[in-house]
Amino acid sequence: MPLPKIAALLCILIALPAFYGQGIQSLDSRAPRTAPLLPELQREIRADMAFLADDELHGRGSATRDEHIAALFAASQFQSLGLEPGGDNGTFLQKTLLPNPLPADIKQRLSKFEDTPRRETWNAIAILRGTTSPNEVILLTAHLDHLGISPAVNGDTIYNGADDDASGTTAVLALAHIFATGRHPSRTIVFALFGSEEIGGFGNRAFLAHPPVPLTSIITDLEFEMIGRPDPAVPAGTLWLTGFNRTNLGPELTRHGAHLVNDPHFGQHFFRRSDNYALALQGIIAQTISSFGLHKDYHQPSDKLRTIDFTHMTNAISSMVAPINWLSNTTWKPQWYLGRKPWHQAIIK
Repeated sequence: MPLPKIAALLCILIALPAFYGQGIQSLDSRAPRTAPLLPELQREIRADMAFLADDELHGRGSATRDEHIAALFAASQFQSLGLEPGGDNGTFLQKTLLPNPLPADIKQRLSKFEDTPRRETWNAIAILRGTTSPNEVILLTAHLDHLGISPAVNGDTIYNGADDDASGTTAVLALAHIFATGRHPSRTIVFALFGSEEIGGFGNRAFLAHPPVPLTSIITDLEFEMIGRPDPAVPAGTLWLTGFNRTNLGPELTRHGAHLVNDPHFGQHFFRRSDNYALALQGIIAQTISSFGLHKDYHQPSDKLRTIDFTHMTNAISSMVAPINWLSNTTWKPQWYLGRKPWHQAIIK
């Protein structure tokens, strides 16, 4: 990247605390948690998406400097909100080295991408400490990375990953803003954005190896993955939850206002295809919220900002505020249904 463009990105990162400090006043009511006004929320969502899915981030390739910039972008927002750092050495970043050499299958997958050294990956993690039950944790997650620079399609080599998963990253950032600037919840909320999901989940592995809170304290993880466009397979205005029939989390969130239905794409095995699955294998109730309708832009350079339905995305994020607020203030805990933990062999939707 030319030096002037690098300087411009750094200026944006430096300016973010002031920008979000101004935005806090518009969203901060210190009242019972409700979603902010939708036009204000949509402006924030558009701004975050415009940064994360811009060509200058080269598709946020896993374990690249562009993924690192995306992590710094998130960390700067967490810091500006006054959240507690959950990364290394009192910072909001968690860095981990990749295996050297990389496994053969990953090396083969990366061979068609930009010839970039892949030595380390980054998570961005922040903590909103609970007031009365701080040792019970709600985890909100997404992945920072996408495919980066890859073979050209119609002359375009940048796989921007607007829906996958700038949309999920933006959802977590928006929820961090909403919850950090209102009445603090009873339970702790951890906001974690993982690196290198696309090449094998190395970010979630680092989180599990060095968690900012004890893993046994995590009540549930909600992963946000590809919520930038509506799915025509489900009713308008709804999202779907992977593993809906594995736990009682989805039905209970629905009872408290979540517009969630069962994943309609059972044959795609989406429950096992995001960072939530690594946490679920540890016994944590970890499921993914999405509205991916199997669109043709998946893992293509055409997954760009212009394809995002910002009204849908804004309403999707807004619709989860009240249910997450309830979850972060209740004493209720989700449970696996009998025989439906991820290591059981039965085929379960």
